[in-house]
Amino acid sequence: MDKFVIQGGTQLRGDVTVSGAKNAALPILAATLLTDAPVVLHGIPNLADLTAMCELLGDLGVSISRENSTTLRCQVQSTDNSHACYDRVRKMRGSICVLGPMLARRGYARVGMPGGCVIGSRPIDLHLRGLRALGAEIELDGGDIIAKTDRLRGASVFMGGPFGSTVLGTANVLMAAVLAEGVTIIESAACEPEVEDLVDVLNAMGAKITGGGTSRLIIEGVRELGGVEHTIIPDRIEAGTFMMAAAITGGEVNVRNARIDHLYAVVDKLRDAGLHVESAGGGLTVAAGQRLTPVDVTTHPYPGFPTDLQAQLMALLCLVDGNSAIIEKIFPDRYMHMAELLRLGANIRKEGPVAIITGVESFVGAPVMASDLRASAALVLAGMAGRGETEVRRVYHIDRGYERIEEKLRPLGAKIQRTKE
Repeated sequence: MDKFVIQGGTQLRGDVTVSGAKNAALPILAATLLTDAPVVLHGIPNLADLTAMCELLGDLGVSISRENSTTLRCQVQSTDNSHACYDRVRKMRGSICVLGPMLARRGYARVGMPGGCVIGSRPIDLHLRGLRALGAEIELDGGDIIAKTDRLRGASVFMGGPFGSTVLGTANVLMAAVLAEGVTIIESAACEPEVEDLVDVLNAMGAKITGGGTSRLIIEGVRELGGVEHTIIPDRIEAGTFMMAAAITGGEVNVRNARIDHLYAVVDKLRDAGLHVESAGGGLTVAAGQRLTPVDVTTHPYPGFPTDLQAQLMALLCLVDGNSAIIEKIFPDRYMHMAELLRLGANIRKEGPVAIITGVESFVGAPVMASDLRASAALVLAGMAGRGETEVRRVYHIDRGYERIEEKLRPLGAKIQRTKE
């Protein structure tokens, strides 16, 4: 098992390039199940979650070859197996995205209940409710979801939940609806750029979808879809992580391939804290100037502040003079990184879904344990800003969403090494 050993205290300076978005690539890879034609995808990073998805699709009859470091060619070769077994899907939650397209194309799907990061309750009842509305018969057996249909039919589907719209649920119902008979209207659809990217891919394959990027998707079902060649959008969470890395180390970093239109809420909060953020040349430049000021942040579904950047922002606010507050509205229990930040000298207290952060002078290096993907990124940021040496263990979490993050940070001046525990 790998760990990161970080020597803190270095300001990050220079250029870094953002990879394609993992959370866009996962459902788009699942969409290859909707056609027998070839699908060529560019900008696919080499990540553990995407490797797991490709292995799962291979089990389901999809041939996948890597043409170069970022391009995959995918094509269905067999429909004999429609069982996404638990041993595969327990590795990451995005695997649930095969349910909708497999049901629509094959009329049958058996999918194990998914796994992923331990960040709180993430039920899939909205996925199942949406598919039932389209006419699917669904039952649970031995921890598997079994879905059947003779032909899906369009319907009005409401995808709002107690913590907002569901991204993966929207993707699942959307991919099922493109091959359904008649018109489907998805109300309270997720508006995230990753869903809009999926809409663009499906339309390029021959689907008839309007409303991408809004909370109301209208889908006119078609009989079949064709192939497509598509470039995945940049990863806004990776971009935000590098922006906060510049901020927490007091440096200046040009984050290439970062889209400000996907990051308005993040840019707004960083500017409120006193950072200089400029958009130029297809990227964003973040520069730390004077001592930063505290801010209050509430996570919301897009276009609000993303929950996937909450942990990284918390690490940054730990070094800001005064009191800041974070309210986690998406996953109220997503604070497992807090205990590890306390080990590094942070001053944080939790009151329900609210974290109150009182700034300290600096972090002090110590061994810490990553609990999930984004928490591990926050601990790397804290280690780079701390005094002395920090060891971040269980970095297999970070490999799920960041492609060799240490190799992107070192050219910026970070003193970070991957070693064996």
